[in-house]
Amino acid sequence: MDGLYKSAKSAVREVQKAVVGKEDAIEKIMMAIAAKGHILIEDMPGVGKTTMALAFSKAMGIKEHRVQFTPDVMPADLTGFSIYQKETGRFVYQPGALICNLFMADEINRTSPKTQSALLEAMEEGTVTVDGVTRKTGTPFIVIATENPVGSAGTQLLPDSQLDRFMVCLRMGYPTVQEEVEILKRRKYGSPVVQVERVMTAEDILEMQEETASIYIHDLIYAYIAELAKSTREQELLDTGLSPRGTVALSAMARAKAWISGRNYVLPDDVKDVFLCTAAHRVHLSTKARVGHVLPEDVLTKVLQEVKAPAVREK
Repeated sequence: MDGLYKSAKSAVREVQKAVVGKEDAIEKIMMAIAAKGHILIEDMPGVGKTTMALAFSKAMGIKEHRVQFTPDVMPADLTGFSIYQKETGRFVYQPGALICNLFMADEINRTSPKTQSALLEAMEEGTVTVDGVTRKTGTPFIVIATENPVGSAGTQLLPDSQLDRFMVCLRMGYPTVQEEVEILKRRKYGSPVVQVERVMTAEDILEMQEETASIYIHDLIYAYIAELAKSTREQELLDTGLSPRGTVALSAMARAKAWISGRNYVLPDDVKDVFLCTAAHRVHLSTKARVGHVLPEDVLTKVLQEVKAPAVREK
């Protein structure tokens, strides 16, 4: 575990060469990768979402493809297509952008729902199906998508089925004055992403994911996760609470939090730390909440306060 743990920490430090501040977001992206999850980064244009994704792709040194999602991007651009070869008299498959290890979807909510749906099979199964033939993407397969807030010019709301396949949804926010000064200094000679060095391999990522999956969760912690999910389904300000897929994602992220903290067991605080980023994009506010300008994070924070954590002590 020590070697992989050090590699993961090195990757985090490499990303920090390109992204000023945002330590919590960087760590949670690494945790989602360790948990075999996909990442959605939602925020205003220009706050470093794409820079974050590019820095991770370079630090991990895996095959990556990047697509700028626009209304004219077609499903076949992602899944691939078959083209007739006159010389052989056969249809030959031409791989699409999803045949890689890390797929970066820039501004995913600016393309059509039909194109967005082309991602569903790949994100869930790690495969694409073209002309009745199913093919593997890459191993590992990670999607890091960025989107601008709903209501921005040219955006379309992601369907629930698409949102639910992202293990976490993160927001970067604006930098502090000190951080913005540092950004200006680093941009003096161009993009700081060029300074990021490769410190991991695909094999390292797969081994990290295996180690993370083996982290121990006590039955009391499982019950705590289930109680949190149950509480979200009973909130007056939520029309839809956390789904079973959401509880599975929450337990996986809690394991990843324990792993990146150097432990082989999960504590209640691990669950609390990842609850908001795992659950907020999966719940739906009621009309009363929307009228009152209540945020999903506000309701989920209340859930954390109401549900008593088990008395599990650290060894």
